Amino acid sequence: MSMDKKTGGLAGIIAGETSISTVGKEDLGLTYRGYAIGDLAAQATFEEVAYLLLYGYLPKRSELESYQRKLGSLRDLPAPLKTVLEQLPASTHPMDVLRTGCSALGCIEPEGGHRDLHTVSNRMLAAFPSILLYWYQFHQTGQRIETAITAPNLAAHFLNLLLGKPADETRIRALDASLILYAEHEFNASTFAARVTTSTLADYHSAICSGIGTLRGPLHGGANEAAMELIQKFKSPDEAETGLLTMLQHKTLVMGFGHRVYKTSDPRTAPIKELAKKLATTDASKNLFAIAERLEAVMWREKKLFPNLDFYSALAYHFCDIPTPMFTPIFVIARTSGWSAHIAEQREHNRLIRPTAEYTGPQPRPYVPITQR
Repeated sequence: MSMDKKTGGLAGIIAGETSISTVGKEDLGLTYRGYAIGDLAAQATFEEVAYLLLYGYLPKRSELESYQRKLGSLRDLPAPLKTVLEQLPASTHPMDVLRTGCSALGCIEPEGGHRDLHTVSNRMLAAFPSILLYWYQFHQTGQRIETAITAPNLAAHFLNLLLGKPADETRIRALDASLILYAEHEFNASTFAARVTTSTLADYHSAICSGIGTLRGPLHGGANEAAMELIQKFKSPDEAETGLLTMLQHKTLVMGFGHRVYKTSDPRTAPIKELAKKLATTDASKNLFAIAERLEAVMWREKKLFPNLDFYSALAYHFCDIPTPMFTPIFVIARTSGWSAHIAEQREHNRLIRPTAEYTGPQPRPYVPITQR
């Protein structure tokens, strides 16, 4: 007997309990510890949301300022880690850079002793932009950049390191909001992988590496990169419609649309679409935005599929002059806050995650000696 198709990929299976977020509930939508994602994206900063996920409540102003200073103090990288990053090939995928950087930092600064979970979580959250951009600038420009405090928040810091100069407020706000939107999403594949690793009593860095490795796969991460490639294939909205119809006729997979959990819309799409629209200030960027909107309209008309967070995030990042291969690594930087919250929750009520499988192989049969085969 084969597995019921409804349970393939564990779809619809409740695999545990969490108090961190709700996803896809008709009356709630997406919430982080009870706060609606729309409210957080419109009014909060990423540091506020990271604090909420890690500590369980929204910080007061003094707590937020203290937290921002703490993260700022944790951005610099140890010399041995810089050496590792310099030795990685320039052709390395940025996701692999983050995975290797996380593992290396776990060797240099292992969890344990006075380094409790929050200490390690905050260190990783602060260090990931530095890891990614130190490697990038070293191989692109030959510079060994300083990664210590350059701006009060992560979004501004990231853009400073990338662009080599302060970014404008519109770009900073767009990146900051996108980090909020990507920060947490219940038992998605990478979070569940991190929880499975945590359930074995593995260390924090091993769990985060599990999350990164899972997000590395194109069926979980990478949709924003694929969405950008799709949008850039076309020169006009009309060409985009014709091209997309051809793709659909040939049953080509179109990334950036639909979602395993949401049925009619992704609640994270509207905020990031609006930000991408604000960033479209040149004729070229306005054309790309128009192409994206036409693709959205055709996918809904033909397939009743809606754009997910990845689709317009791609445009927002592109308009911020962020290289396309860095799109999914930004996902990692944001989701580290959610992964860390889930690692803490798994440890608090831990039980080894070990599901069973339905066997579909041959029935019992006798072993035949090799001389008789």
